[in-house]
Amino acid sequence: MERVRMVFSGSGGQGVITAAIILAEAAVLHEDLIAVQSQSYGPEARGGATRSDVIISGSEIMFPKVIQPNVLICLTQEAYNKFSSIIRPGGLLLTDSRFVKTERKVDARQKELPMYEAVIEKIGKPIVFNICMLGAVNRLAELLKPESILRVLEGRFRPELLEINRQALQLGIDLAEKTA
Repeated sequence: MERVRMVFSGSGGQGVITAAIILAEAAVLHEDLIAVQSQSYGPEARGGATRSDVIISGSEIMFPKVIQPNVLICLTQEAYNKFSSIIRPGGLLLTDSRFVKTERKVDARQKELPMYEAVIEKIGKPIVFNICMLGAVNRLAELLKPESILRVLEGRFRPELLEINRQALQLGIDLAEKTA
């Protein structure tokens, strides 16, 4: 696998860090890849800025910080304004159309998906917005097998929560496939 450098960004409470951890775990535990994940967030528990870096590679990773991601996810306008300029030319920039108004100045493949609206419409619980985003970015960037992510979800969630997380992951994949 070619090295993938990702930045997940949004605000506290959106599950950005959880999604990044799930992706890194799936890469290491179920795809025999090497991954590192780091995170930073504002002083507020909810509503503050959050960022999580993930690097996935088939070979050793020497530096765990992402300077110029080839995949950038921005789930808030603040995150987009702050990080859109750091994306590697030709990279993938994923935003949610409800929360982010993008500009075409970025030299990247920009995908604006109605992830939040789809989650509310199809599932009715915004708590799985992050898993929908994870399904979408995984499909758009062609990172891991969806089954690998599902296996991590199975280990993280009680059976009564697992089904809506499965639905959210598939919803993200479906949204991405419509625009791919």
